[in-house]
Amino acid sequence: MNRTSPFPTDVGRGQQSSVLATNKVIRNTYMLLSVTLLFSALTAGVSMALALPHPGMIITLVGYFGLLFLTTKLRNSAGGIVAVFALTGFMGYTLGPIISHYLNMPNGTQTVMTAMAATGAIFLGLSGYALTTRKDFSFMGGFLMVGILVAFLAGLGAIFFSIPALSLTVSAAFVLLMSGLILYETSNIIHGGETNYIMATVTLFVSIFNLFTSLLHLLGFMNDD
Repeated sequence: MNRTSPFPTDVGRGQQSSVLATNKVIRNTYMLLSVTLLFSALTAGVSMALALPHPGMIITLVGYFGLLFLTTKLRNSAGGIVAVFALTGFMGYTLGPIISHYLNMPNGTQTVMTAMAATGAIFLGLSGYALTTRKDFSFMGGFLMVGILVAFLAGLGAIFFSIPALSLTVSAAFVLLMSGLILYETSNIIHGGETNYIMATVTLFVSIFNLFTSLLHLLGFMNDD
């Protein structure tokens, strides 16, 4: 007589192990993301308090991509944690002068707070949707990669040629692209496509950062008398 074994099969153990590993990545990612967001806010606050000037586009790009490369290289070691804090701290420093600029505008405090609240609501809403529905958004990967590259190059063009309309269009595009990236990366973690919580944290942090600055730009334009 065939009987069902009371002990888990190899397949069952494999599935259970996969679920536990995924849950661990999710837990570690959101824990590290929370700490890095606080650290970035701290460096932004220090930058604002000391009235530090913005480092400029070239230093910002070199610093960002250099620290991103370092984080990627060290992602499987303890040094990766240090690199993540260096990256997010640097991004917080560059954000300080930007926030100061908007605070000095008419209704500046309201603009900054609205952008912050909208960013939090979008992130929590999209992350919660991906986590609860467990839908697979991997099909968005190619579109997001191309879209972000095009929007990035268009943003550089808007800066070099001083085209405000193009700059606003890029900001609107980044709001949509970063929202899609939040869905994509959260889904990627859930379905085992991303198993490194350091890289998952960086992706989500960059998404939140760009989402906030893009909303700030759009709201600042609408509130500018």
